[in-house]
Amino acid sequence: MNKSEFISALEQKLKGLPREDVEQSIAFYEEMIQDRMEEGLSEEEATAAIGSVEEIAAQTLADIPLAKLVKEKVTPSRRFKAWEILLLVLGAPLWLPLLLAAVCVVAAVCIAFWAVILSLYAVDLSFAVSGIAGIVGTFLFAYASSGNLAGALLFLGAGMLCGGISIFLFLGCNQITRGLFLLNKYMLTGIKSLFVRKEEAQ
Repeated sequence: MNKSEFISALEQKLKGLPREDVEQSIAFYEEMIQDRMEEGLSEEEATAAIGSVEEIAAQTLADIPLAKLVKEKVTPSRRFKAWEILLLVLGAPLWLPLLLAAVCVVAAVCIAFWAVILSLYAVDLSFAVSGIAGIVGTFLFAYASSGNLAGALLFLGAGMLCGGISIFLFLGCNQITRGLFLLNKYMLTGIKSLFVRKEEAQ
């Protein structure tokens, strides 16, 4: 694939995105191809070294904020006519509750997302605090019970157990958090793709 074919394919894949972002992306990759050609690569080698058009288009879509896409789609390209304004006003009892319901669903998903992450780390923190308390309690119990070795060892074992669990739980929480953020990224990309497909269908 030469430079012109690559840019043409990329422009087709980015169709439906805000024009400003499309132009910036195309200009960026044109310059990148040109730089690689100046380093001695052929036109085909330069385009191949950049990556596939599909990967670039997916990354470009992921980088565009959802709010920007929504604003781009809801901003009218022309002034509303009188009968269109009348229909919007008369239809408000139908579309306004649906819009509010959609906003509430999105807000609930966001709250649940962060609640899961916070609750996981709260559980981990409780084990860590219990571990520290168990180790500190070993010395306090030994002092208060005048050398009760069995009780002191029980406190020490419980503290070390909780501390060990907190370490493994922390590692697990990090992996789960990464997975949740990745899932959130895929969900946002899917929502963005709906706006792009809607634009292409038009």
